[in-house]
Amino acid sequence: MIRCYVTDRRQGDLLDHVARAVATGVDLIQVREKDLAATDLLDLVCRIRDTAAGHTGSRTKVLVNGRLDIALIAGIDGVHLPADGLPASEVRPHVRTLGVSCHSSEEAVQAEHDGVDYIIYGPVFETPGKRAVGIDALRQVAQAVKIPVLAIGGITSENTAAVLEAGASGIAAIRMFQQH
Repeated sequence: MIRCYVTDRRQGDLLDHVARAVATGVDLIQVREKDLAATDLLDLVCRIRDTAAGHTGSRTKVLVNGRLDIALIAGIDGVHLPADGLPASEVRPHVRTLGVSCHSSEEAVQAEHDGVDYIIYGPVFETPGKRAVGIDALRQVAQAVKIPVLAIGGITSENTAAVLEAGASGIAAIRMFQQH
């Protein structure tokens, strides 16, 4: 199972959350701090990169949300594109790892065609402010593509089995990885 920690620095000590996530073997860290100025985001991405690299045996990949420029300057593994972000086919040649958020089977098929490594789909379950798409929609997306689909939105240890049974290859979450 692939596990992706999506950051939210407003919910506690971010570098502590990153260190704990890396120590537990999280596969991907998506730095999603969209409101930061470029220089502040670069600084944060570098600190997260260094925290992840500082754990012996860590294979955690660090990606930044939507910012190819930051990924290249920081020398991190790649980029995670929002559904309305840069064209994946244009970003693909520049990064080792590329993910895309999708909201339909059609978007997922296009992302696979564009060469992305994984898709994040959701919100599968209710979240504050977002309506759930549900397990059946997740199942349809997972069946439409061969690349890994990570379920996001209201993911907990209690419902992880349900998303895996629906065909997801893993999970992406914020709160789940920031709980002590």
